[in-house]
Amino acid sequence: MLKQKAGVLQKIRQFFDDQAVLEVQTPSLLDAPVTDVYIDSISMQVNEAIEAKTQYLHTSPELEMKKLLSQGSGDIYQICQVYRDNEQGSQNFNEFTMLEYYRLDFDSHQLMDEVAALIKTLGVKGEAHKLSYAHAFEQFAHIDILNTSFDALKVIAKSHQLSADFDWIEDLQIFLFTALCEPKLEQFPICFIYDYPADQSALAKVEKGVSRRFELYLSGVEVANGYDELQDASAYEKIFNRENDKRRCLNKPFLMADTSFLQQLKRPLPQCSGVAIGIDRLISQIA
Repeated sequence: MLKQKAGVLQKIRQFFDDQAVLEVQTPSLLDAPVTDVYIDSISMQVNEAIEAKTQYLHTSPELEMKKLLSQGSGDIYQICQVYRDNEQGSQNFNEFTMLEYYRLDFDSHQLMDEVAALIKTLGVKGEAHKLSYAHAFEQFAHIDILNTSFDALKVIAKSHQLSADFDWIEDLQIFLFTALCEPKLEQFPICFIYDYPADQSALAKVEKGVSRRFELYLSGVEVANGYDELQDASAYEKIFNRENDKRRCLNKPFLMADTSFLQQLKRPLPQCSGVAIGIDRLISQIA
C-alpha cells in the first residue's frame, strides 16, 4: 500500500510537470476556520507561553491557493494532508490526503476532461461519462429536479419511505441524490455529474440557473469536487454570510470569515476552474 500510494503521487507530479503546472505549499495552520455549514475545522491553542491564541488546521488548501492565484501564480497544484472534525465512517476520516489544483482559462468541462486524463494516467480504467445533475435525476429517479418545489420533493421522499425532515431544499436534493441516484452510478467506472442546482453552488459560479460545478464518481464512489471558480471578494463574502446564517439556524457557532482572503481578493481571481481530489478514495478505486 505504501508503494502504491508513493507511485500514484509520483505519477501525479509527473502529469503536472508535463503540463507546466507549478507545485506549491500553503499554510496548514490558519487564523480563521472554514464557514462551510457541514465541514468542521479542528482548533488548537498555540503560543500559550507567549501570547495564547486559537488557530485552525485547514480543511482544504483552497483559500490559501486562491490567494496565490490572485497574486499571479498561474496554474498551481498541491498535495497535502487536510483535517476535519466530526468525520467518521467507511469513507470519511479526520485526516486524509488531498490533491487540489487550479487551471487558468479552463471552464468546468475542460477541467473534467483533464481530470479524466489524469486518473487514467494513474490506472483508472473505463470510459468517462458525463451526466448533468438534472439528467441523472430524470434518468434514475424520474424527477425534474430543477423544477420541483421543496414541498413536492418532500412528498416524493415520503413516497420512497425516506425522511423529508429538512429545513432547506438543497439538503433534501442532496439526500435524494444519495439515496436514488448514487447507487445507479456504480455501473459507470468514471462518471462526472455536473451543473448542480443554484442552491448547491458552494463557491462555484451560477449561470443560467445552475451552478457550474461537478463531482467525479468512480464506480459509485465520489472522489472529487470541482468548480468554475468565483472571482471577486463580494461574491465570496455573500457566500460566507449565507453559510453563517445557516449555521445559526442549526445552532452552530458563528464563524468569522477569513478577512485576509477577502482583502487579498480586492485583486480578483483570474478566470479559472479548480478541483479537489481525495487521494485515498481514488487509490481505493484503482485496479
